[in-house]
Amino acid sequence: MGYLRLRVFSSLSWLIFLSTIFMASIPSCISSAPSLLLNDDVLGLIVFKSGLVDPASVLTSWSEDDESPCSWKYVKCDPRNGRVTQLSLDGLGLYGKIGRGLEKLQHLKDLSLSRNNFSGSISPDLSRVQSLRRLNLSYNSFSGTIPDEFTNLTSIRFLDFSENSLSGPIPERFFAGSVSLKFVSLSGNLLEGPIPSTLAHCVSLGTLNLSNNHLSGNPDFSNGIWSLRKIRVLDLSKNGFTGHVPAGVALVHYLKELHLERNQFEGPLPADIGLCPHLVHLDLSHNMFSGVVAGSVQMLNSLSFLSLASNRLTGDFPTWIGTMSTLQLLDVSNNELAGNLPDSLGDLRLLNSLILSGNRLTGEVPEAVKYCTGLSEIKLKGNNFNGSIPAGLFDLGLRDIDLSANGFTGSIPAGSSQLFDSLTHLDLSENGLSGTIPPELGLYLSLRYLNLSWNNLHSRLPPELGLFRNLSVLDLRNSGLYGSIPEDLCEYNSLSVLQLDGNSLSGPIPEGIGNCSSLSLLTLSHNNLSDSIPEAVSWLKKLKILKLEFNNLSGEIPQELANLNDLLAVNVSHNRFVGQLPRGGIFPSLDKSALQGNLGLCSPLLVGPCKMNVPKPLVLDPNAYYKGRNGDEAAPPASDSRKNRHRLFLSVSAIIAISAATIILIGILVVSVLNISTRKRLGFIETAMESMCSSSPRSAKALTGRLVLFSTTESRYEDWTDHAESLLTKASEIGRGVFGTVYKASLGEGRTVAIKKLTTSNIIQYQDDFDREVRILGKTKHPNVMTLQGYYWTPQLQLLISDFAPNGSLYSKLHERGPSTPPLPWPTRFNIIMGTAKGLAYLHQCRPPIVHYSIKPSNILLDENFNPKVSDYGLAGLLPSVDRHVPTSRFQTAVGYVAPEIACQSLRINEKCDVYGFGVMILELVTGRRPVQYGEDDVEVLTDQVRVLLEQGNTLDCIDPSLSDYQEDEAVPLLKLGLVCTSQIPSSRPSMTEVTQILQVIKTPLQHTLEAY
Repeated sequence: MGYLRLRVFSSLSWLIFLSTIFMASIPSCISSAPSLLLNDDVLGLIVFKSGLVDPASVLTSWSEDDESPCSWKYVKCDPRNGRVTQLSLDGLGLYGKIGRGLEKLQHLKDLSLSRNNFSGSISPDLSRVQSLRRLNLSYNSFSGTIPDEFTNLTSIRFLDFSENSLSGPIPERFFAGSVSLKFVSLSGNLLEGPIPSTLAHCVSLGTLNLSNNHLSGNPDFSNGIWSLRKIRVLDLSKNGFTGHVPAGVALVHYLKELHLERNQFEGPLPADIGLCPHLVHLDLSHNMFSGVVAGSVQMLNSLSFLSLASNRLTGDFPTWIGTMSTLQLLDVSNNELAGNLPDSLGDLRLLNSLILSGNRLTGEVPEAVKYCTGLSEIKLKGNNFNGSIPAGLFDLGLRDIDLSANGFTGSIPAGSSQLFDSLTHLDLSENGLSGTIPPELGLYLSLRYLNLSWNNLHSRLPPELGLFRNLSVLDLRNSGLYGSIPEDLCEYNSLSVLQLDGNSLSGPIPEGIGNCSSLSLLTLSHNNLSDSIPEAVSWLKKLKILKLEFNNLSGEIPQELANLNDLLAVNVSHNRFVGQLPRGGIFPSLDKSALQGNLGLCSPLLVGPCKMNVPKPLVLDPNAYYKGRNGDEAAPPASDSRKNRHRLFLSVSAIIAISAATIILIGILVVSVLNISTRKRLGFIETAMESMCSSSPRSAKALTGRLVLFSTTESRYEDWTDHAESLLTKASEIGRGVFGTVYKASLGEGRTVAIKKLTTSNIIQYQDDFDREVRILGKTKHPNVMTLQGYYWTPQLQLLISDFAPNGSLYSKLHERGPSTPPLPWPTRFNIIMGTAKGLAYLHQCRPPIVHYSIKPSNILLDENFNPKVSDYGLAGLLPSVDRHVPTSRFQTAVGYVAPEIACQSLRINEKCDVYGFGVMILELVTGRRPVQYGEDDVEVLTDQVRVLLEQGNTLDCIDPSLSDYQEDEAVPLLKLGLVCTSQIPSSRPSMTEVTQILQVIKTPLQHTLEAY
């Protein structure tokens, strides 16, 4: 028997086969052969183990030679029959796919495989374990759909598939037979579609978590969710649910947590929300709820967490808020609440977080807030509060204080010892605070973020600022500071952002700045700083942005700055720098705007004298050539000296003469070329006239179309050449633009291309000129620029041939998607912005620069991977010279994207026009709105809408509501960048190279980086 057992176990497939036959043939022996039953469990677990990878060898105790698995690690058995009832392999680092084997464990009640690296689909064989009551597959990498077979698990009580990559809809009958189900979590997957109607069958359900998916539709609250009378935790957050939330929540008597945040629910709050006596956690934030805060909310006597943030709630701030004595967090930020804060706010003694930012609250902050002794976070940003900051507020053990963008006046409170130990974030920016910066600030040992910018402090920089041990961000812009920058500002080397712009600071940049080795952002612009840039700046190896414009800095820029490999943006304009720019790093690619205003700076981008910063002119020894071999000096003859001076004069004269002759010769060549070009055009006109008046074969041949392909020979497509126009049918049309209509066509051999049939009016009609312009465009090669493959020309028909983009235009994906088509996810939108910026920067760096003039989503095409391709670039070069210099008539159709200077013929049209259109496109991608929307009585301009919302502090109201998930730390800087790019003054817009650098910084998280711009 031992030999037979070894032979059987040597082949697992044979063992499964024999075991199956054995079990099927002698069912009557099951109850009388316990050893065989135990072997059945061994068999199942060994087969299951064989499909896994166990890098830490945690399953070494599992041996196929054992009669029973009950002694194995992570396995538990029922002592009455020796059958496996529990298998817990949580967090063991296992990976692989779950194959067969577990279905053999017919007494298994608890299976937990969470926090491993299992992949592949969930095996439907698990549904054959009818005894299963608890199944936990969370925090793995399972993909595919939820098997329909799981409806057969009628005894299941606990089911957790959260944090995987499951997709598709939840099966309609998923909840049909789950009467005993008490816990369900499908959160953190890619599920889509509605909630199945069979959910109402789960009458015992206590927890339902469907959060962080792509579920949509209007959930059936009345006959579905509110009928789950035993539910305690309901989490539908971070999906795409829509519609109203009707009354009826009071029927769910035992409800303790309700999470509906980050959906698109609208209408008033449920009127009976206050009739849930056990409710502890209520989060309805980031929806579109409107109206006043329901008065019944004050009846929630057990509520500790209340968030109604980022909705459209109106009315006065509720005066009854003080009755909710159990509150620990109150967040009603980014609504339209008005009125004053009541004194009863001080009755919230357990309150830990008070977040009221982005409303229309007015008046003074009541002194009673000092009685909220448990408070650690207070955020009042972007309201209309006035008066002084309550001194008692700074006597609490606060961790985070944000009172920015209000109307507070008076001085900054000194603070107390309790605050010195706890405070990590202090933002008092954009107020009317005055007085000095209190030296006690140096005692805030835990402070990491300090922002006092845009106040009226009129203070020196206190030397105590160097005492900060953990300070990462110091923002003191536009605060009326004067005096010098302290030498030991970075004594503890923690500072990563230092912004002192817009003050009256004087003196040199201290050498001690080199101690700020963690510095990523350094902006000292618009001050009165003098002397040269210290070499110590080149020690800042993590520096990404350096802004020194509008100072009195002088001397040469240290060449060592070229070694700062992380440097993304530099601005040294409007100083007194001289000499050569650093020869490496970012400096060779700097835009003119970053250098202008330095009359002695040497750069091909600048016009003016170039001065080398040397102390004295170099003087040569006039007698050097008359020294003897042994070093003896011999005076040159007087006559020879005069001859040498005469020769020197002749040399200078000769140089001037040669230069003048060269200029004249170039002028002659230019005139000759123009004459030749004119004669060619006249000859073309004569030939065309002859063609119209002649019927000879030769003249007919002149009208034959010419196909030019840049990457292959045209001879392979002669049939296509003869029937070019017949391919451009209405059925193949895929778009229309300023310059013509675009068609999808085939060149044969499976090669699909896009063909633009140019509008012949106002397009240059001379083949040589047309060929020259198109070949220039054909040389542009960039991953984010649509490649021009060639052209087809006749006097009556001009076609441009380019690559085909299978995903169409960005415009169609943003504004023409069907109701069943999901919106562009946030990572894709950011990649489109980044790729478009890189493509435009490349075009602008061409020599001569290629200006697009019409940047808009319809001209951004998407390839099979949704990578953006800038199309229709450089077509202004195909216009005659008159229309090329005044392109208003052709580009005015791009309403909302047109830079204001295009309409003004007195301004020079340049690359900044593209920056404007790109800025509008950024706002369009982030908000999901069109650049101009026409209402019944008014016209809404996107740039104005975003600017107003940002000024009011309602930033998140700008975000596209169809986005269920996005990076707020990326979206907000993108909105600000879009507004900078759409500045009415062209010189205030960054270059596309600078835009690309800023986007890279946004993608690499850096606090408040964009505010430097």
